[in-house]
Amino acid sequence: MAVVLMSTLQANAQKPKIADKELLGTWTLEWMQYDGEKKITCGKGTSYTSFKYYGADGEYACAEIALSNDGKIKVLPHEYGTYSYKDGWYIEMGRKPARNDILVMKDNTHFHGRWMNRTEAWKKTPLSQKVVKYILDCCKSLNTPTDVQQEIKKQLF
Repeated sequence: MAVVLMSTLQANAQKPKIADKELLGTWTLEWMQYDGEKKITCGKGTSYTSFKYYGADGEYACAEIALSNDGKIKVLPHEYGTYSYKDGWYIEMGRKPARNDILVMKDNTHFHGRWMNRTEAWKKTPLSQKVVKYILDCCKSLNTPTDVQQEIKKQLF
């Protein structure tokens, strides 16, 4: 039992302790891999990445970003809401984690994680305020007020 305890303590000591605040900022997807499939490289030199934003006040945004064949950028908002990250436990959009490997800080500029059947690796990526604001505004557009949604339904559907 002492050997198991010592091994656990040694393994935990080897993991760098990353401050929760290191998550703040903008991140882009480096690669993703669905279970049983090949790893997919994202970002520079490809036509696809994802973006995540973590604000100091708990603001969270996620978007997919694609480069079309005609050279135009497509921002596809995925989510906008809140997150929390404390002592290695990550929660986004109010979803409670079933385990603590959803987001694991590797160092101050890299994290990896699991979501459903996919493993992902992310890199902290400084972006201009203009770009961040634009992507955040796209993500915020997902929160269309109910009265506007009803008007759209009446007028278009």
